[in-house]
Amino acid sequence: MFSLNDSMRYMLYNQPADMRKSFNTLSGLVKNAMGHDPYSGDVYIFMNKSRNRLKLLHWESGGLVLYSKVLDAGTFNRPTKVSDGSSTCVEWRDLVLIVEGIIENPSSRRQRLETLKSLRKNA
Repeated sequence: MFSLNDSMRYMLYNQPADMRKSFNTLSGLVKNAMGHDPYSGDVYIFMNKSRNRLKLLHWESGGLVLYSKVLDAGTFNRPTKVSDGSSTCVEWRDLVLIVEGIIENPSSRRQRLETLKSLRKNA
């Protein structure tokens, strides 16, 4: 059912995206702005300007799938190696770090993970 893994190619859209966009308009960004085919099987990553919302657009057999995450607190980290073009290839490992809020320095966490840690201590 959920078929994202390390054997896929992940492309980050380098501009802020309007998170009201859905399947058709995000596919249009992939095709017109990024110059890619939304039906290629690659996964396309979009973030809003505030970097507190993230969407992943992916085609799998049967149709397009849209994954979405909205943060309660904090922001998503952007990869340090962002190209000058409209999109940047992101490794699976980096995507997991972005979604989970982990920064390269193991002793450093995004604000939202600190909140979760404090909730666990109080439970």
